[in-house]
Amino acid sequence: MSDSARLRVDLLTREYPPEVYGGAGVHVEYLARELRRLADVRVHCFGAPRDEPGVTAYAEPAALAGANAALRTMGVDLEMAAGTAGADVVHSHTWYANLAGHTAKLLHGVPHVVTAHSLEPLRPWKAEQLGGGYALSSWCERVAFEAADAIVAVSDGMRRDVLTAYPEVNPDKVRVVHNGIDTAQYTPDPGTDVVERLGIDPTRPSVVYVGRITRQKGLPYLLRAARELPADTQLVLLAGAPDTPEIAAEVEGLVAELRAGRSGVVWIAEMLPKHEVIQVLTHATIFVCPSVYEPMGIVNLEAMACETAVVATATGGIPEVVADGETGLLVPIEQAGDGSGRPLDPERFVADLAATINDLLADPKRGEEFGLAGRRRAVDHFSWDTIAQRTLEVYRSVGAAG
Repeated sequence: MSDSARLRVDLLTREYPPEVYGGAGVHVEYLARELRRLADVRVHCFGAPRDEPGVTAYAEPAALAGANAALRTMGVDLEMAAGTAGADVVHSHTWYANLAGHTAKLLHGVPHVVTAHSLEPLRPWKAEQLGGGYALSSWCERVAFEAADAIVAVSDGMRRDVLTAYPEVNPDKVRVVHNGIDTAQYTPDPGTDVVERLGIDPTRPSVVYVGRITRQKGLPYLLRAARELPADTQLVLLAGAPDTPEIAAEVEGLVAELRAGRSGVVWIAEMLPKHEVIQVLTHATIFVCPSVYEPMGIVNLEAMACETAVVATATGGIPEVVADGETGLLVPIEQAGDGSGRPLDPERFVADLAATINDLLADPKRGEEFGLAGRRRAVDHFSWDTIAQRTLEVYRSVGAAG
């Protein structure tokens, strides 16, 4: 039992502010904030030392400098597991921290809860990025999932994926607790200082993408679809951190081709502060999520909270967030069954994506209605206080004592 006589929860994560680059990091940031109202929360993360009380950061072991990236991650995980002594429950996020959670369970005899934000078997393109390390990352995830006391899936779609990828897992252990959104922070910003500084014309329609440059996010499909956008429509890309040199070169080539034939192609490669992203989302005519793999797609919620209409791929957990015909439009996709998520007919997917975007651009009133409905849906169904309560219930259900 913790000193505060409350449940001590140790969250294990690669990302934590200020080092956040993806949806899992956003999730942990807000989950930790809300759980602190209910429990004694300690956070163990990667990277530089943090000043925040109760947060411990771990650098990669010096002895593994120059080793495969996955092996360096495993080294951090072992140190992290040692640091969880005294926890009532450990809760790991992504494969980067799964081994830490599993090892802590064995070492300290405490329950281990895993949140499934993504699955290694469904990201085979990571072999390009990690080489032999992909086998290690896959092993870390599988061992942790199969031994976990509970698995939290961020969508019903993710729950199905977990049970497909890991048939040894008891279905009763997999609970759905959706990702959330801070609707006090993500709220419309009518200012124009940020968009004007970035070179976005607030008087012209704009189609906006926010995300990493990775196969999962489907940016090349959007860039091909953008060839069909009306001449007065801007394409705004808040896109960086390419996974591989190959996809970086592909995106650079497609952007150069678009710029050669049209104006208003704005590409911001560095990560912007949240308040700047919020202003860009607010002024977007349409937010587009062309992902081919998305367990939930928290970025769609962020756009919806900013009263922006969404066009997104009908895959993974996205249909649980974007209400088709109410808060946005979903683009159908037939996908390969090999875990890659690639469309079986890429040209058709690109054409459908372009047509859907153009249909909504042609009906601004409908887009405004989608935006207002999206904000209401974000507020009503995806608040972090509800998610924290449901997560605490998962901890109690696995016998966490505090």
